[in-house]
Amino acid sequence: MNETDEARISVVLVEDHSIFRAGLRESLADDLAVVGEAPDVDAAVRVIGEAQPQIVLLDVHLPGGQGGGGAEVIERSQRSAPNTRFLALSVSDSAEDVVRVIRAGARGYITKSSSAEEVSDAVRRVADDDAVFSPHLAGFVLDAFGAASGETAQADDELDRLTRREQQVLRLIAQGYTYREIAADLFISVKTVETHVSSVLRKLQMSSRHELTAWALARRLL
Repeated sequence: MNETDEARISVVLVEDHSIFRAGLRESLADDLAVVGEAPDVDAAVRVIGEAQPQIVLLDVHLPGGQGGGGAEVIERSQRSAPNTRFLALSVSDSAEDVVRVIRAGARGYITKSSSAEEVSDAVRRVADDDAVFSPHLAGFVLDAFGAASGETAQADDELDRLTRREQQVLRLIAQGYTYREIAADLFISVKTVETHVSSVLRKLQMSSRHELTAWALARRLL
């Protein structure tokens, strides 16, 4: 691997339809490097363990394994590739499919109706520790995190620790905005956004934007 390849985001494609897989490989942006491919659950687990990619673009319905599809791939790969993040890319937009892969550990879920540019952008955002999902799937993501009505009072108490600006930034993070987009929306600098996010993470005792997004979604803070 040369220096140029090392600067790119490494991706493994897991998709049982070879034609779609080939099209996806060719359409990904130049800053994304496909380092492996797999058509089924068992092959995916093996390739992910060998390649140690930053991101896996993962179909939900896959042959092989114990019949668990994409969720099984995530669960079986967590020990052999602990630093790999998973982004589901599927034709399905059913609640059951979305909830299952999110609970298994996927950082995002987008549908195959997404453009090549949208897919590439989603890969970058997941690599940057964002949680990314197609807008119309937001309700399913809420369900995946099991929001309970009894958490409302606790959420209010936790929100009270945050300043008004920190709450604004929190909500925009949960909606999938990038730091640059948040800065433009709130008329502040990207550096200030980073400072607010760091403060929110510290006050809520979290370690990543992914946790922050999950927390906000579970408490329906959109």
